[in-house]
Amino acid sequence: MLSIIYSYRNRDLNRLENSFNSLDRQSVKDFEVILVDYGSEPDLANNAKRLCSNYKFISYTYQFTQYQPWNKSKALNSVIKDLNTEQCFVADVDMIFRSDFIEIAYTLKNPENITYFEVGFLGPKENLKDLNFADITNYRKSTHEATGLSLFPVAALKQIRGFDEFYHFWGAEDTDVHKRLIEKGYKVNFYNLETLMFHQWHPSYRSSESKKIIKDYQISGIVQLNHQYLQNNLLKMSLDVNAKGWGETLLKEELQSLEKQSVNLILNTEKRKIDNLLFGILPNLRNGILKVRVESLKKSNLQQKLKKSLGKNVPEYYSLKKVNDLILLHLISYYRDKPYIFKIDDNLQSIEFALEISNR
Repeated sequence: MLSIIYSYRNRDLNRLENSFNSLDRQSVKDFEVILVDYGSEPDLANNAKRLCSNYKFISYTYQFTQYQPWNKSKALNSVIKDLNTEQCFVADVDMIFRSDFIEIAYTLKNPENITYFEVGFLGPKENLKDLNFADITNYRKSTHEATGLSLFPVAALKQIRGFDEFYHFWGAEDTDVHKRLIEKGYKVNFYNLETLMFHQWHPSYRSSESKKIIKDYQISGIVQLNHQYLQNNLLKMSLDVNAKGWGETLLKEELQSLEKQSVNLILNTEKRKIDNLLFGILPNLRNGILKVRVESLKKSNLQQKLKKSLGKNVPEYYSLKKVNDLILLHLISYYRDKPYIFKIDDNLQSIEFALEISNR
């Protein structure tokens, strides 16, 4: 049997339903679908679970990561580490499959090979309800550089401890896993004989990056960081990833414990205080939970200039956006294997995070 894995969070359910319906029309039915909900908001999670229940071949699993940034690698690994099927296909909620996709995928199954697929990109006005692959001729195609939709031997992924969980938000985890598998002796093939999948249109996520703090999790320049990390890995071809465990996500009990913890440190955005938090307090944290609130401090520029003109020492302050980026980057770089949560105040005036250090 073939396992198809979707990673999902807070996405439009219509596009998910379109994708599921295309699988429901497959000529070969010997497959299962696992939807990993990586921390959707409660209403969307309930609706996604309800949608999955309409299809006998789909199972739904929820990860309690709603207060952590998106991590496709962890979402996929949480399923892959326990898979018992021989092959898995990493899907995307935007994909609409041709009715013989599974049939063709079975002809490509090989314990020594990874196959990734060309994708056709639909325009914003395409009629998805009555989509007929034969009628679509004018569309842009993905190239061999787009590696996200791949058919893997499950044993191969387990051998290399899955996708590298350093990668957060978007970018590079798919290419990384291909390169590490090639170094292990597997072959990677690009299937572009014909278009077997179409991508439902949506605005570019990368274009939504904001220079100011917003409720959605963001880190300025994270895509570029991911690609630089990939380039460094390619130079030294590091095969050892996820050294502290893989596919382990925040448990419900851990989430509840972190949420119940009272704030035990309140800071403003003064640079020396934030730097001390990152480089002094966090590295020396031992067994227990630290819960921190950082509050925005509005300082008068005129007052600052006056103090400087009088020769007085004027403290430096980060913007709350900069604090957001620094703390999130620290959490995903050094503490991603630890239980943690990160919240931004609705009024965008404070940040709160909790981190547990234990022998987990």
